[in-house]
Amino acid sequence: MSFPLLTVTAALPAVGAIATAAVPAAKRTVAKWSALGFSVATFVLAVIVLVRFEPGGERYQLTESHAWIKDFGVRYELGVDGIGVSLVALTALLIPFIIAAGWHDADPLEDKNPNRRWRPTQGFFALILAVEAMVVVSFEATDVFLFYIFFEAMLIPMYFLIGGFGDQAHEHGDDEAAKQRSYAAVKFLLYNLVGGLVMLAAVIGLYAASADQLGHGTFSLQEILQARAAGKFDLASSTERWLFLGFFFAFAVKAPLWPLHTWLPNAMGESTAPVAVLITAVVDKVGTFAMLRYCLQLFPEASKWATPVILVLAVISIIYGALLAVGQRDIKRLIAYASISHFGFIIMGIFAMTTQGQSGAALYMVNHGISTAALLLVAGFLISRRGSRLIADYGGVQKVAPVLAGTFLIGGLATLSLPGLAPFVSEFLVLVGTFSRYPALGIIATVGIVLAALYVLVLYQRTMTGPVKEGIEGMRDLRVREVAVVVPLIALLLFLGVYPKPLTDIVNPAVGQTLSDVHKTDPKPALEATK
Repeated sequence: MSFPLLTVTAALPAVGAIATAAVPAAKRTVAKWSALGFSVATFVLAVIVLVRFEPGGERYQLTESHAWIKDFGVRYELGVDGIGVSLVALTALLIPFIIAAGWHDADPLEDKNPNRRWRPTQGFFALILAVEAMVVVSFEATDVFLFYIFFEAMLIPMYFLIGGFGDQAHEHGDDEAAKQRSYAAVKFLLYNLVGGLVMLAAVIGLYAASADQLGHGTFSLQEILQARAAGKFDLASSTERWLFLGFFFAFAVKAPLWPLHTWLPNAMGESTAPVAVLITAVVDKVGTFAMLRYCLQLFPEASKWATPVILVLAVISIIYGALLAVGQRDIKRLIAYASISHFGFIIMGIFAMTTQGQSGAALYMVNHGISTAALLLVAGFLISRRGSRLIADYGGVQKVAPVLAGTFLIGGLATLSLPGLAPFVSEFLVLVGTFSRYPALGIIATVGIVLAALYVLVLYQRTMTGPVKEGIEGMRDLRVREVAVVVPLIALLLFLGVYPKPLTDIVNPAVGQTLSDVHKTDPKPALEATK
């Protein structure tokens, strides 16, 4: 039996979570280094997975398949395509930076308020590693039931990270801040649990449909795809549409797509900056990834049937998120609404059903993760120094902390998709791919680009330029640890902005195969004869 590389890549952070949680309470520094060490080791394994992946090879590679619950047709099946392997690498890349950025976020507080004292350091870092393990399995799973288990299980550690280790920079008192954190955590959990329960009904329906079509129930994605290709799996239109809606609803909550988005600003606003990065740059990507892997591949006809409505919702998300970002007075909530706008672009690219659109969406998932991590982590360093998330409490930061201001600017410019930075390539491809099939929606979506420039540049102007405000005079610039967190992310944004080919070479074959599943080809350009 070949070495189970995918299993080890997912299991290592789980082992790290247990080892970190087991460190004695008095050894907080040991727990931090343990978590960082396991996350770096996981990244090394993810790089090996990426190197061993052959872009022109089989659709799913490094596969593992073992019987798990035979009586119910559940198998332990893993495999990665070009999109999955890219997101595994993104997850493994970001977790060490998240841990390093949150190095002091769970340190015990000196005051005597019971709402602020209980912050177990070991638990904070163990929960981050647990989330990493579950997300990696979600990107690797090719058994629908296996995917569902970890899709839902990651909610539990995220709930405790939001509610138990929330942001201490709050405009209200400690008691009110604790209530807000609890509200955000419960809202996050309830929204995603409802989505998961709807999906569970659809998962059971898929099993029943496979039993009817194949003579035995199965959750195996590859088995169902092979049966469809052989003409042995053909769902009735009504059945396929209902199953599609069950899956899509859960993924739209996780993504999040308007109007199922309202949990995200609360969760990100009340979390520490590293946990906010974990939410939007890592966990939420499972939703958009699953649309490509499960909605389009399992339910191709229903995906085409639902496309017009989904594209309209995606465009609403783009404009709505950007408009609300413009009006925000809280730095982290501004970034949260900007992310809603960006997820609208990703979903629009997926359902444009063109090569450019889906390639752009796959790139956007990776590039948005890097750019949002850079901006949010620098914003977290800024907020920790001032003790406030309110934009109005800042001004003139670039005069006292030029490195902090400079990295904040680059992160912001990446968020607005400035040419030369990685998100520009993604957004351009999404818009081109959408315009070629749905020109009206493509034109409307470009308004989101203008609004992005507005909210990013206004945010920078109000916080970093102008006279130095009271409370900013003695602000320290970035420390060595903080520079080490941000600079590699900025370097990656620059590299992928100038030379995205290594990433496009990996994701494009998977995009082509997905379009083949839904029987879609790129529209031919309409050329008028000229005399």
